[in-house]
Amino acid sequence: MALLSAGYRVAVNGVREADALGNLLQDLNGEAPGRVMYVQGDIGRADHREGMLRRIEREFGSLNVLVNNAGVAPRERNDLLDLSEHSYDRVMDTNLKGPFLLTQAVAKSMLCSRRAHPDFAATIINIGSISATVASISRGQYCLSKAGMGMMTQLFATRLAPEGIGVYELRPGIIRTDMTSGVTEKYDKLIAEGLTLQPRWGLPEDVGRAVASLVRGDFAYSPGQVIHIDGGLTLPRL
Repeated sequence: MALLSAGYRVAVNGVREADALGNLLQDLNGEAPGRVMYVQGDIGRADHREGMLRRIEREFGSLNVLVNNAGVAPRERNDLLDLSEHSYDRVMDTNLKGPFLLTQAVAKSMLCSRRAHPDFAATIINIGSISATVASISRGQYCLSKAGMGMMTQLFATRLAPEGIGVYELRPGIIRTDMTSGVTEKYDKLIAEGLTLQPRWGLPEDVGRAVASLVRGDFAYSPGQVIHIDGGLTLPRL
């Protein structure tokens, strides 16, 4: 929504069939007719990533912005010592391997566009998590995936900044989304007890505004930087 408001055309990726999205695409296209497309695919799979990029380039042309927002939580929270290999692979494929390889492919395309047109604007934004530094032993694979994304941000920023491509990371805290819907009561209580400096849940709009600011170029001289969208949760306190 933030990118549409800024005038961008937006390709939305997800694993669900388009019919399972309800009125989402209709509502988005109502706000921006012809500027939204849905691209189904599992970014953990090479053939899906390649097909997704081919379709986007066919419909919209070159990509100016990549927002790596795909993420899954473990289906079950277990003791770290009982973490299964299957669960580890599922989370890491979606949260780290897929975004890394997708970024690699998109970065190559962006470099070609910039070399042909030096004024071509290109930005990559990774949506990480405070779990990159806040340990949660009941979902270790998720923490590892987000810690890996932190280094991924640094690596691509180091490689691409000299080429004029900005790479940044946002680290949301407790955001009201589908992923947190099952732990609402837990975090309602923790927030009321002072978990965050701002006594409220984060909202998707909080993340969207930060994405729009980065894409707009407000932090053009800050390659590889991490912006916390967490209401002050990770601020050290006594």
